[in-house]
Amino acid sequence: MASLLSPRFFKRGLEFFALASVIALVALLIYGNSWRASWEAVERLKVGWALAALGLASFDWWGGGIRIWLLAKFLYRPVRYGGMVLAAGLNTWGGYLTPSQTGGGPTMIWAMHRAGVPVPEATIATFMSFVGTVVFFAIAGPAAILLGAGRSLKAHGVPLLHLSLYDVFKVSAWGFVLTGGLHLFVLLFPGQARRLIHWVIGWLERHGGARIAGRMAVLREGIDRMQECVVKFLSPAGWLAMLGGVVTSSLAHANKLLAGYVVLRALGIHANLSDVLLVQTTIAFLLYFAPTPGGSGAAEALSAALMSVYVPRALLPIYTLLWRFTVSYATVIFGSFIFFKLLHGSLEKSEVAAETVPAS
Repeated sequence: MASLLSPRFFKRGLEFFALASVIALVALLIYGNSWRASWEAVERLKVGWALAALGLASFDWWGGGIRIWLLAKFLYRPVRYGGMVLAAGLNTWGGYLTPSQTGGGPTMIWAMHRAGVPVPEATIATFMSFVGTVVFFAIAGPAAILLGAGRSLKAHGVPLLHLSLYDVFKVSAWGFVLTGGLHLFVLLFPGQARRLIHWVIGWLERHGGARIAGRMAVLREGIDRMQECVVKFLSPAGWLAMLGGVVTSSLAHANKLLAGYVVLRALGIHANLSDVLLVQTTIAFLLYFAPTPGGSGAAEALSAALMSVYVPRALLPIYTLLWRFTVSYATVIFGSFIFFKLLHGSLEKSEVAAETVPAS
């Protein structure tokens, strides 16, 4: 985990994130030829809705904190909510600065361990929070389809694709259903998962040399402890805790789902809330495993393409800037300040501290 938590690794991710985002926004300004229109839109911005967007940006922290606090407290009673707020925020921050959000989980485990939660318990709580996200979207997407939401999106196509927005939403929603089924299988059959992981560890011990073998022995003990934590969730109280994780996922991801509608209202644009929610859910689906840090570059282009149904071409740059600030820029800025300054004091001290982080 130490190398993945290296401050220099995150610093490179931050630099790429910033550069790709700036290039994408400038490209949108050139595409829309809308420098003046963007400035005029800022002058006419509705303050109440703009403040609501700013408040939504904090849901990564306190909303995600509620979820991980519920899950971690089931495994480790002394856990404190304040530490989990920090862990949840840094989880999102770490995900935004790494490809396919790979840095989010390790960062959350590290922050939870720093707050006093043992690594095995932190690891399982982090895994359960991801399961909560997958199950939440796996339920919400098909439920919206069955309830008839978003049918008006059938009339709107996706540029360069022979698909409607509604078709894209359905494909992405069922993708989460499949992913949720795989996670449920692992959760319901922890013994088989444990045996598979131990087989992989044994192979690494035989072929990785003495140094790797020593690390694998520690990892083997951690895997056994984590299985105990998973089994603990397979009880009435555990299922209740998991249900809480699924429900509170709505808070953890509220900014991703509501930011589009709130920013539209801030710009004085009226649209159907349920339809915008489906489009925003689709964007969240498609960006969840984006290969660039935080989907930088791809997120701006994808949002502009899908939201052009509601946003005039001249306003796409300012809409995208406000939307991305609500969804990710605010967390990236604040999280970088927390990680590089408040937690370790300096980049050099951060690198020393990162080397002492225990492996998950």
